[in-house]
Amino acid sequence: MSRINTNIASMNAMSSLVANNKDLSTRLGRLSSGLRINAGKDDPAGLIASENLRSEMSGLQAGINNSTRASSVIATTEGALNEISALLVDIRGLLVNNANTGGLSQEELDANQLQVDSAINTIQRISNATEFEGIKLLNGNLDYVVDKSALAEAAVEELHVNKALLIDGAAMEVNISQSVSAQTGLAYFNGSGTSTTAMTIQIGSGKGTTELTFAAGTKNSAMVTAINNVKEVTGISANISGGGATDYITLASVDFGTDAYASVEILSGQQSGASDGVVLEATVGGAAEDTVKDYGVNAIATINGSQAIADGKMLKIRTSMLDAEIDLTNAAALSGGWSASFDITGGGADFAIGSKVDAINMESIGIMSVAPSQLGNAADGYLNTLKTGASNSLVGDNLFTAQRIVDSAIKDISTLRGRLGAFQKNTLDTNINSLTVTLENVTASESAIRDADFAAETAAMTRAQVLQQANTSVLSIANAGPQSVLALLG
Repeated sequence: MSRINTNIASMNAMSSLVANNKDLSTRLGRLSSGLRINAGKDDPAGLIASENLRSEMSGLQAGINNSTRASSVIATTEGALNEISALLVDIRGLLVNNANTGGLSQEELDANQLQVDSAINTIQRISNATEFEGIKLLNGNLDYVVDKSALAEAAVEELHVNKALLIDGAAMEVNISQSVSAQTGLAYFNGSGTSTTAMTIQIGSGKGTTELTFAAGTKNSAMVTAINNVKEVTGISANISGGGATDYITLASVDFGTDAYASVEILSGQQSGASDGVVLEATVGGAAEDTVKDYGVNAIATINGSQAIADGKMLKIRTSMLDAEIDLTNAAALSGGWSASFDITGGGADFAIGSKVDAINMESIGIMSVAPSQLGNAADGYLNTLKTGASNSLVGDNLFTAQRIVDSAIKDISTLRGRLGAFQKNTLDTNINSLTVTLENVTASESAIRDADFAAETAAMTRAQVLQQANTSVLSIANAGPQSVLALLG
């Protein structure tokens, strides 16, 4: 080589040295950070994938934390409800004890009433005091707000919304459409309106049975009175239908639906087929019978277009967006072909238990108020009516009604506890387990893309170091090459 202005060998050596220095710098950066991708230029596609996975990991971890917090809220609520349940059981025992008026003094009756007052006051206190992080749990604060202004009062007796996903706080309209009416078990006494012979009948339902004897000449009105006097035992009510000479007695079970029935049997006296007296019929104007046992019918209705689960006159809907129970009034249940609606405008406890904020990853649950003024039912009354001086106190005469109220209150609490327990076990706990497994797998995927393989990077760094040293030596030799032309100058 006799030209010195351009040293191609040196340029080649310098180019290789720059590349090896860059490779060595990359290896040192990966080994110092532990990451294979430190910048977008390291792996653009890998960076996009890893950032998406990191975002998902963050959401999954938040979902796990939220589910754990929600489980703590439910556990706190359950603890308070357990105490209320124990108090209600005590009240029921005191109520049964007070029914034994023949064996208790007035002082003992008053003492039991005092205990009931104390228990009801404690339930009120628990309702107002139970909270988590300042959020009241049992005073109705987490119950749904329902606007029933468009709902006829004659249509619905009780309404409970257990779950409603209100997207971005928007109200949810709930439309009810009943196509087939609910029915009770039915039987009829038809004829001249007066029994011509003495007659003994047995009437009953799923609640119980009893026998009644009517003397010859007993009128329809007297038979109705006698049957209604034992309604608490038999679960059968009676009324006079028709008018004038066409009067007949309708016997109906107090309950609706396929599990309810009215059973009437003539044990002795008036024979079937008699035309001049009161005869038992399965249908008005039908053939005379000795025995009639008729079952009720469940209502058929839709709620927001979905087929409602019907149990007598109780309509239920359980979907991912709405869980509600609607107890129709007797008048509405017995009427077919009607529609009604109401709005759910807010309330409930919302929990974000997934990796995203959307309808799929949100769960909502309503927690009703457990104040004594809310435990019971509209037909009989509420728990606060059992206090001293109220209409159903234990020293009054309405112990049958009081027991139904307490039983209904116990059912309210046990149902709420069961619903919360199912939510905690089947939704929250399983969600935590599922998200934990998903988080592990997503983390492993992100690690495979972004984390550095130290064995491979160490080997590559050693290679880069050796090449760097070799390149330095080669560059030195290449730079010394042009000096050989000095020999030509002598």
